[in-house]
Amino acid sequence: MARSPRDIDAELKALKDRAKALKAKKTAQLGDLVQLAGAANLDPEVLAGALLSIAAQTDASVVEGWRRQGHGFFQGRRKPVKAGRAPRDRSGHQASAADDRAG
Repeated sequence: MARSPRDIDAELKALKDRAKALKAKKTAQLGDLVQLAGAANLDPEVLAGALLSIAAQTDASVVEGWRRQGHGFFQGRRKPVKAGRAPRDRSGHQASAADDRAG
C-alpha cells in the first residue's frame, strides 16, 4: 500500500486557525471574568494598573491569598467585592491583607 503524502501546509493552516480561535475564546473568557468579578465598572486605566501590579507581585504569600480568594469565588463561596470596598470576613469585619495571609 502506498501512503499519500501529508499536506503539511493545510495542517499548519488548520493549527493556526485553531490557535486563533482559542485566543479569541480566552479573550472573551477574560472579559466575562472582569464582569463576574464586579470590575467592569472600573476605568480601563485603573483595571490595567491593577493587573500590572498583580503581574509584578513577587510575594508568594500575597499571590497565594489571591489564589484562595479566587478559588472560593469560583466555588460560589464568596460574592464579588464592590469597587472601593474591602472584603468582609464571616463576622462582618473588613478583612485585611494580613487576615488573608493568616487564614
